[in-house]
Amino acid sequence: MAVDFSEYEHPSWRTAGGTVAGYLLILALFFVVFFVVPWLVFATL
Repeated sequence: MAVDFSEYEHPSWRTAGGTVAGYLLILALFFVVFFVVPWLVFATL
């Protein structure tokens, strides 16, 4: 049984993927700014 992936070539899938990737990038940035940087600051005191 062959699977037809042509229905997933629509630009909306690329937009959805970009949205998810951007959201994850912002979450990673917030994690670094709010958790890693303060931990490094207090660890050096």
